[in-house]
Amino acid sequence: MINEIIRKIEQFDKIVIHRHVRPDPDALGSQLGLLKAIQKQYTNKKVYAVGEQEDSLRFLGEMDEVNEQMYDGALVIVCDTANKERISDQRYEQGACLVKIDHHPNDEPYGDVYWVDPTFSSTCEMLVQLMIDCNWKFDPEIARLFYAGIVGDTGRFRYDNTTAETLRRTSVLLEQPFDRNEFYAQLHKKDIRMLRLEGYILQHFHVIEECVGVMKITKETLQDFQVTANESSQFVNVFSDVEGLMTWVFFVEEDEQIRVRIRSKGPVINQIAAEHHGGGHPKAAGANAYSWDEADLIVNKLVDISKKQVIK
Repeated sequence: MINEIIRKIEQFDKIVIHRHVRPDPDALGSQLGLLKAIQKQYTNKKVYAVGEQEDSLRFLGEMDEVNEQMYDGALVIVCDTANKERISDQRYEQGACLVKIDHHPNDEPYGDVYWVDPTFSSTCEMLVQLMIDCNWKFDPEIARLFYAGIVGDTGRFRYDNTTAETLRRTSVLLEQPFDRNEFYAQLHKKDIRMLRLEGYILQHFHVIEECVGVMKITKETLQDFQVTANESSQFVNVFSDVEGLMTWVFFVEEDEQIRVRIRSKGPVINQIAAEHHGGGHPKAAGANAYSWDEADLIVNKLVDISKKQVIK
């Protein structure tokens, strides 16, 4: 698959790179890191990154303005996006060829060529391996972007998706002289709005059956704290260290749906996410609910699987 992707990159002079909506560091790191990597190896190619801008991650890079004509005869690459519905900028089908590169379970195969491998911690880790295999040259900016995605999806190397191979690949990035202290300062900086919302969450989350943590944030709460739904996502793990929690769920109300983020310390939760218009990894998944009753149903399902895990 890597060889086939490289052949496609070499075949096309125009390349447009997409990723998923509401991007996290892996989405942006893989998208922008791949863009920089292609530009470094093939200086004659025109490469663009598209999608909505996420202000809290703007330090990773900016999106390009791309008109319809740019897609004519172009290679389109989608990074870190399991299903087509979640691709940011739905013009991805207007190119001449579509490539998918992703580390989520391949529940919805798409693209003329796709490389999907859930054994990697992140799409950024996959792209590090691509560069190693192809003998592509790294530089500090490419390393910084791929490092961002690996750090984000491994929880700073704390999650059990961090393997020995993950650390070996990361070590290649650390050979480049980018400023890690500055990177972490940018990644974790919070203004007063975010700090106050974090305090609110710590005061208002609750624990059910001593094993499931639940937080519900309404549209009114977001407005009160002047925080966007996407900005609130960084708090999904803020109460995860509570003793006894097996799973936890973070609900954020938007205009037409309730965004659901589910995490686990053991029970497999992506099947529950799939039952509610979502999916993801066995221990980190996302879904959508369309009423608070449906949100409560998700909580009940998490209680059931969490209690079974406790009994074991």
